[in-house]
Amino acid sequence: MGLLNSLKSMFAKPYKTIGVIEAKALMSSGATLIDVRTTQEWRSGHPHQAKHIPLDRLQSNTAGIPQARPVIAICQSGIRSASAARTLAGKGYDAYSIRGGMGAWRAAGAPVR
Repeated sequence: MGLLNSLKSMFAKPYKTIGVIEAKALMSSGATLIDVRTTQEWRSGHPHQAKHIPLDRLQSNTAGIPQARPVIAICQSGIRSASAARTLAGKGYDAYSIRGGMGAWRAAGAPVR
């Protein structure tokens, strides 16, 4: 079992993937929501609590994101937010990615600005 557990930990995701309901619960406890989509996508509608930090900018700069609180990333489908969460986890953040992205956010009836 030792080898199997070692392999599991080597390939484990350093972040968690969560649904919209879990994300909203974390946010009500102080988590930061970041939208990692492009500016054009952001302008088409975004969660009103989100900070806009495009993925390409996030990879080099996490200034303004409190490290003491969980950080939740959202994108259009969940792929870029997974990449963002991996980057954030690598920098010591308690990171999450929203499964299904903005499609799931809207489908859950969560507020969009």
